[in-house]
Amino acid sequence: MIEKPHRFLIDRVSSYGEEGMAYLRRRKLRSLPFVRIRLEGGEEVAVEASDPRGEELFAVAGELIEAERES
Repeated sequence: MIEKPHRFLIDRVSSYGEEGMAYLRRRKLRSLPFVRIRLEGGEEVAVEASDPRGEELFAVAGELIEAERES
């Protein structure tokens, strides 16, 4: 049985909408702020902003940025 033309369009548009929403979700997850710390041995550690250490690092970084803007 042949699909009705409007059903085909609805399916196509809804699939584009689903892909767009998935893209935005992935982009939102990737754009969460974090701090990357390099240790002496060359190891890198990513600390999220929600982590207590991350909150402290973001606060200090904010102070440094404000001090730079004032001078």
